[in-house]
Amino acid sequence: MAAAAFYDLEGTLVSTNLVHTLAFYAKNQPGLLSSLRKSATTLLSLPVFAVTDQYSRKVFNDLFFQSYKGQTEDRMRFFAHELFETILKPAVFPGAYELIEKSRSLGLRQVVVTGALDLSVKPLMDHLGIADYVANHLEFVNGVATGRLLPPVLAAATKASWIRQFAEREGINLSDSYAYSDSMSDLPMLSVVGHPAAINPDMRLRQTALHHDWPILNLK
Repeated sequence: MAAAAFYDLEGTLVSTNLVHTLAFYAKNQPGLLSSLRKSATTLLSLPVFAVTDQYSRKVFNDLFFQSYKGQTEDRMRFFAHELFETILKPAVFPGAYELIEKSRSLGLRQVVVTGALDLSVKPLMDHLGIADYVANHLEFVNGVATGRLLPPVLAAATKASWIRQFAEREGINLSDSYAYSDSMSDLPMLSVVGHPAAINPDMRLRQTALHHDWPILNLK
C-alpha cells in the first residue's frame, strides 16, 4: 500500500493564521472590519480556560467565521490571488519547501489538512504543488456567505476522522504515513499515523513530542 505525508497548514507550513486572512479581507471588503471587531470582542469574553481544547476550538470556529456573514463569494474569489501574493506566499517557512521535496522523494503522497477556508488556500496549494488537500467551506446562499461552515468542520478530532476516511478510500497505509503539525489541538491527527512529527510546536505539543520521542522540526 502507498503512504502519505499529512500536513497541517497554518503555523506548520506557513507563519500565518486565520486572523491574518480575515484581516486581509477586512481591508478589502466593505463592512467586514466592523464585523471582525464584534467577533474579536466576543472571543475575548469567552471563558476558554474552563473548556477543553476541542470544545474551545469549536466555539472559536462558530464565532470566528460569523465574521464573513454577508460577504459575496465572487468578491472573496477575486481577492484570493492577491491574498496569496501579499500574505500567504511570503509566509511560507523556508524549511517547508525542503520538507515537502524530501517527502516527495520518498514517494509519499502529499496531503494538506487545514481548518482554513478553501477559497483562501487554493492558490497556495497550487504554488506548493499539492493536489490533495481538504479545507473548511463557507456556506453561501445565492452567492452570499451565511457565516456558517459546511460540515464536516475541520478541527481537532475531525481532521483525524477525515484522514482515516481518505486513507481507506485511497489505499493509504497509515502505519507507514507521516503527519506534521505545530499545535496540540492536532494531537488526534498526529496519533493516527505511524510517524508523527511536531513542527515549530507550541509548549504542550513540544512536551508531548519529547515524551513520545517524536521528531521536533524547526522550519523557520
